[in-house]
Formats: sequence, C-alpha cells, structure tokens
Amino acid sequence: MSRPIEALVNAAALAHNYQLIQQRALGARVFAVVKANGYGHGLQRVIAALPAADGFAILELDAAIAMRASGLQQTILLLEGVFCPDELLDCAQHNLSIAVHSPEHIQWLEQAQLVRPLHVFLKLNTGMNRLGFAAESAAQWVERLSRCANVVDVTLMTHFATADEPAVGINSQWARFCAAAQGLNLPISTANSAAIFAYPETNGDWVRPGIALYGSSPFADRTAESLGLHPVMTLRSEVIAIQELQAGDAVGYGATFLAPHPMRVGVVACGYADGYPRHAPTGTPVVVDGQRSRLVGRVSMDMLCIDLTDCPAARLGSQVELWGSQLSIDDVAKAAGTISYELMCALATRVPVQLV
Repeated sequence: MSRPIEALVNAAALAHNYQLIQQRALGARVFAVVKANGYGHGLQRVIAALPAADGFAILELDAAIAMRASGLQQTILLLEGVFCPDELLDCAQHNLSIAVHSPEHIQWLEQAQLVRPLHVFLKLNTGMNRLGFAAESAAQWVERLSRCANVVDVTLMTHFATADEPAVGINSQWARFCAAAQGLNLPISTANSAAIFAYPETNGDWVRPGIALYGSSPFADRTAESLGLHPVMTLRSEVIAIQELQAGDAVGYGATFLAPHPMRVGVVACGYADGYPRHAPTGTPVVVDGQRSRLVGRVSMDMLCIDLTDCPAARLGSQVELWGSQLSIDDVAKAAGTISYELMCALATRVPVQLV
C-alpha cells in the first residue's frame, strides 16, 4: 500500500453487537441487515463475522443468490421483495424469503410456477407510508395468501418511522399494527435497531437490526457506548504534509478558513473521493496519534486539513483516525450534519479494507 488511508472492519465488534442484540431481543430471532454491501463494511466480511446469525436481510437479489452459492443456509429475506414476476423463480430455486407489499406481488405469486413455495413477509403500512398494504386490510391479504399454493407461511411485518424519536415514539403505529394482527395468529417482525432498545414489547418473532449491528447508536441522545455497542468500522490515514501558518493565512478551496493566529496544519490523505463527507465543516473532530483535534477548511477530493497546533508531537506519518475505535462515527456524522449510515455506506471502493 502506498497511499496510507485504510478502513478496518472489526469482526469481534460485529459479533459482540449481534450477541448484545440477541440478548435484548428477548427470544426473538435476529436478522442481520446487510443491505448496501453490509452498510459499507463488505457483505462477505459481515457474513464471515456472523456464522451463527439466525438470518440475513438484504435488498439485492443477485447478492442473496451469491450468499446461497457460498453455502449459507440461514434464512435470507429480500426486504423489498421482487421487482418482476421472473424473480420469483430465482427466489424459489434458492429458497429466499420475500417481503410482499403490493397487490401485484400477490398476483405474481398466484400465477407463478415455482419449484417450492416461499416464506412470505407481508408488509403492512402502519403510518410510514412508504411500502405496504393498509394495516386494516391485513386479514383479506392473509386470507388470499393462505390460498396460494406458492406460499408456505406468512409473517406480518411493518417498519417504524420514529422509534428513534422519544418525543414521537411508536404508539400510533404499534397500536395500528396490533389491531391488524389481532386474531390472525401469525408471527411478526416489527423491531428495528431503535425499537429493540427502546420498545422491547415489539420484538416479536424476528427483529431486524441495521445500524446498531455496526456499532452506531440509532438515537440522537444516547451514545453507542451507553448502549453497549462496539464500533465496527475504523477509517484512518496519516499526515502527509505540515504547513506552518501565520494569522490570516487561508486553508483549502474557497479560503473558507482563515488562521486566527499562528498554527500548524496537517494535510491528511483522505477526501470526499474516499467517502469522507465534503460538507464536514471546520471543527469536525479527528484523532491524531490518540489526541482529539479538528478539521479546518474545506474537504477536497483527496485531502483534508487538520489543526495540529495543540499536537506538538505530530509529524509526517502521524496516524489520523477519521472515525472508529477512538472517535465515534456518530460524533463525526453530527458535526457534518448527517447520519452515520451515510458515512458507512459512502466508503469508496478505492479505500483498502482489512478484516481484523
């Protein structure tokens, strides 16, 4: 490796977070949500770190087929279901479970000629108004699916819009879901990361943790550390140049930062082409050789600048953690006005990744 930037994916931290979620899930089975290439961590790396997972939830059919081809035996759920009737043939061949969220899905199931019936997760819209059947119509769709020869069983599913916002909560959606499920005697899957920690009554039969699995807090007011989660991804690089500035000197494109006094500024081999957010402002935290410091100036494509004034021992080659084991990705995301999901998923393919 010549350019010093790299990402580390901590397999032990991933396994720890999964086990913690299992403990919080009160007997429910746990889908590891691995969509978007395992939230940027690498799908195969995540799977390798979770050999005992109850199941995996994903969006991409080709990735799900590859998971089966690799020998994976656990339940694999396609969270958005299929996008055309022909994909049902692949799902049956590879024993993939599917979300069903529209009348067209049910019609396709009724008309298909499949080698085996499918496990169906019937998506109910309880107020997020994204995917799913109106919750109040659940019974009629369950009855129709029960008569379909291509369906082996049905699990009821919904998704909470505000489980991570205590001021709003889930009461309305949960009440609507419970009313819809009453008397149907079917397994349920409702809890996302936030609900697992805040609303254990929703755990049901399957929970679907995403962001918590990767060591980030689903809440704005609770840290990952306070939840017992361990950071999985570390993004780090090195100082590749040092500039000695005088008061009034500018830093970076647009001269958005002017030195208020004499400063040492380090140039780091990391930029928005590596997945670091271009919109991260001056003051976004970094860690230099174990010491917390800050970003200064505008992030460019391949480099960013950091304040070394209070890091007198810093030199060329000093290690800079952009987020990870010493610096919460949530802190970086908050400073940049975004969420940790975006930072994880934006990691560029040019960044070397190590499973540690």
